[in-house]
Amino acid sequence: MSEKPSKELPRGDVEAGGDLVEEYPGYVDSKAYGVNEKRLMTKIDFRVVPVLCILYLLAFLDRVNISNAALYGLKEDLGLLQGTKYNTVLVIFFVPYILFEIPSNIILKKFKPHIWLSACMLMFGVMTIIMGFTQNYGGILAVRFFLGLFEAGMFPGCFYLLACWYKRSEAQKRYSFFFSSTTLAGAFGGLLAAAIGKMDGVRGYRAWRWVFILEGLLTAVVGLIFYFCIPDFPEEAKWITEDERAFIKAKLEADTGESHRHGKMTAKTVFKILSDWKILIGGIMYLGLIVPAYGYAYFSPQIVRNLGYSPIQTQLRSVPPWACAFGLAMITATFSDFLRHRFLFTIVPICISLAGFIVLFKVNGPVNIMTQYSALFLCAMGTYSAMPIIICWYACNLGSHARRAVGTGWQVGFGNIGGIVATFAFLAKEAPGYPTGYKLCISFICLSALSCAIYYTGITLENKKRDQGKHELSHLSKEELSAMELGDDHPVFRYMT
Repeated sequence: MSEKPSKELPRGDVEAGGDLVEEYPGYVDSKAYGVNEKRLMTKIDFRVVPVLCILYLLAFLDRVNISNAALYGLKEDLGLLQGTKYNTVLVIFFVPYILFEIPSNIILKKFKPHIWLSACMLMFGVMTIIMGFTQNYGGILAVRFFLGLFEAGMFPGCFYLLACWYKRSEAQKRYSFFFSSTTLAGAFGGLLAAAIGKMDGVRGYRAWRWVFILEGLLTAVVGLIFYFCIPDFPEEAKWITEDERAFIKAKLEADTGESHRHGKMTAKTVFKILSDWKILIGGIMYLGLIVPAYGYAYFSPQIVRNLGYSPIQTQLRSVPPWACAFGLAMITATFSDFLRHRFLFTIVPICISLAGFIVLFKVNGPVNIMTQYSALFLCAMGTYSAMPIIICWYACNLGSHARRAVGTGWQVGFGNIGGIVATFAFLAKEAPGYPTGYKLCISFICLSALSCAIYYTGITLENKKRDQGKHELSHLSKEELSAMELGDDHPVFRYMT
């Protein structure tokens, strides 16, 4: 169909959120396309967000449920009590997870999301089931490696897909709701593990085996169903009309510039994208919070256990901090979208997380149990509220399909190096004080805050340069710029700060 006209702001004006000026329209009138925008957004929200949330909830649950299983005798049965064997089992997951982030996003770009993501989901569900039948240290190492391989594409792939459906000013609440699947997984995992703990001995299997078998089975079944449910890119989705498709395309181009779904992706393209300082700093911003995030996810059950609670009481007491983290994340996201600002909404939660880890580092002993338990709330709420803001801020400031595919893969892949650090930060020999773990978390949180400040300063200065016509490509014509598919490197693009 022929492209319909869009309503433009006067030349030089900036969209309300501060996005694009001049050639790209700041506002696209849905009526010109015969589309009810509110109704369309509701349809997209119901078709895109819930499916991706459930997908990632189960992915995160299968990734960290080993911390719940550890309370039910996994370490003793598989001989993981000696030295750092348990930490090695945790860290082996991150080797393929880090290496295959970008390749997975490139595959996602070439194939349809409903095929690639559902296949990966089915396979990491199967790996989780197999984990319930492992008999020794070598067996669980091998299975955790393949679990990391099949989970590699989940997180960056989902964020990449979300960025292809929503404008930046629409994205934060959706991103935070999606990312908060991790907090819901933590809460749900604790409740589920508490219930499964009562199955100890059923059919001759210890409770920790049932944790893996039942949760993996749930994931595998949902993976099969989601082949029919996971949305594809707007250019290919069959559940929107051609008018709606044209409107979405125009609206997103007004926000981030022209992008080509099937543009050629070469090694040169990838390395060129990775040479951008903004891409690199995005990985460091995320890395700084991955250490406390995985430190909390993997070791908070043991920290609660060290406060003197039974295994089942520990599972139940791990739920409230996750629930509060979900609440704060959604409140933060709502205000961030309303004010169309990101930086301060990363720094405030980062400070909350920092306060929690400082308390845990300084306060020890049985007389301070409630103080330590309260500090866990601050750690979870601050860390898991700042992370979705950082990822959305970064991902939505990437302009083209290619830059989003590589950029989100890089951020999540490089950032998850922090998972390796976190798994060796909390050593059994340092329990219950864990001084090394807490000091590392505090240091990396400060690194994230510093990186966010650098990114904010850099893009603010870049916006000012472009306002003054000082961008290095400002002399080129509109046709020359369009042919280059620059995305956020386009002179008329304005970064959200």
